[in-house]
Amino acid sequence: MNTVTAWIRQCVVALSILLAMTAIVGVAYPAVVWGVSRIGSTSAEGSQVTDSNGCVVGSSLIGIDPQVPAGEPDKYLHARVLGSADDPMAPGDPAASAASNQGPNSETLAGWIEARREIIASREGVAPGQVPVDAVTGSGSGLDPDISEAYAELQVPRIARENQISQERVREVIAAHTDGRQFGFLGQPTVNVLQVNLGLGLTAPSCG
Repeated sequence: MNTVTAWIRQCVVALSILLAMTAIVGVAYPAVVWGVSRIGSTSAEGSQVTDSNGCVVGSSLIGIDPQVPAGEPDKYLHARVLGSADDPMAPGDPAASAASNQGPNSETLAGWIEARREIIASREGVAPGQVPVDAVTGSGSGLDPDISEAYAELQVPRIARENQISQERVREVIAAHTDGRQFGFLGQPTVNVLQVNLGLGLTAPSCG
């Protein structure tokens, strides 16, 4: 009888612990994390950025290069690209963030860079040698939201022309969305592509 009683007592204790841990780890903890993630930040929802019409146009942390349909005016400030075997100018895919795994001695990467340099030079109406390095090379993830000041400046004449505004106005918007060196001395100043396009009144093609 004592053995049976002890066994029942152990089962009750084990079941109580199981229920308690399920409530704490499976319900309470996830609920607290979910609640905290929604206090003062939108990062848990992908750091979404919306335009004046409420259309989600991108993320503050993930850069997507605006794609313009063939034959239409290219009004946008462009981001860095990821590239692929089929298209050296292919934009990064936020659903598949990854580097190309092409090293500095890769002939494939060298081919992409040369192709990109020619395409961008033609698009901006400059000599290939004027195209900045970050314009023809992707970031580690392929989803960098920023570009260099040099690449932004290269695009100013085209953006001004296609949007029928002055180059000075374009430079003002770029300057307003340029961040300095991290901690004042690390890296180089960067320009946020999405914020510049929104500052120019441009929405993503998908938003009309």
